Amino acid sequence: METKEFDENDAILYIRSHIAPEISARYDDDELLNLIDIIFDYYESNGLLDIDFSDSDDDEPDTDEILEYITRMLRKDKAATLTPEDAAPMLDAYLDYEASLI
Repeated sequence: METKEFDENDAILYIRSHIAPEISARYDDDELLNLIDIIFDYYESNGLLDIDFSDSDDDEPDTDEILEYITRMLRKDKAATLTPEDAAPMLDAYLDYEASLI
């Protein structure tokens, strides 16, 4: 089976289609892209983008940790409008998108 490549536009569309419409309507694509960037920053700072990263369940990222990281980064980013409450279902949708690529 062929692995699909990550595409940020597909990721944004996937997130939008897997969260409540009222949450989706509150944010533009740039804000969702910012969320994706924050997730990638988390992965990078925790060595989860390394080539030798294994696919074992023990190495799966902790969603609570990622959400805490997202919350910290959103508080630092004065231009961000995304709330931590809305970030949680978006994170779940994003992780589902990642899983769909495998």
